[in-house]
Amino acid sequence: MNEEIQFILDTTKESMESALLHLEKAFLKIRAGKATPAMLSSVMVDYYGSQTPLSQVANVNTPDARTLTVQPWEKNMLQEIEKAIMIANLGFNPMNNGESIIINVPPLTEERRRDLAKQAKGEAEDAKVSIRSARQDGNKEVKNLEDASEDVKKNTEADIQELTDTYTKKIDAFLVLKEAEIMKV
Repeated sequence: MNEEIQFILDTTKESMESALLHLEKAFLKIRAGKATPAMLSSVMVDYYGSQTPLSQVANVNTPDARTLTVQPWEKNMLQEIEKAIMIANLGFNPMNNGESIIINVPPLTEERRRDLAKQAKGEAEDAKVSIRSARQDGNKEVKNLEDASEDVKKNTEADIQELTDTYTKKIDAFLVLKEAEIMKV
């Protein structure tokens, strides 16, 4: 019996942990002032007929806070990479110098910062929905336990609620940090 309850708690915690990890990855893609290689993580390049992530056909670096450089491993991929960055619609204007692609990251306007903060809030809310969904699944499994007493079920549901509160607080703290990073000029 205790093993079943522990399994339910572990599964619920795992789901909540994965929601938090997903949020961290989503926040990496939201730009906050300085250039990072993660900004180009969503770019897919047509590499000999198959869609391949940019990181698998080129080296992406940040020589300074406002510049990204993309150094392809094969020189004939320059045009394809440039085209892929344009298609990704990230608001960047890549420049090809024959050797590599240079992207100047424009400074964020106040309006754009607010939009990015709103986007971060949306991602955080999605993560909270995932956590509530994990709580709901855990509680459903607890209710379906046949040979558990009502007290055990109530205590387990309280433990699941405690997990939910903990992860919700982590998301809120994470969001506050990201908003501060976005709004910092």
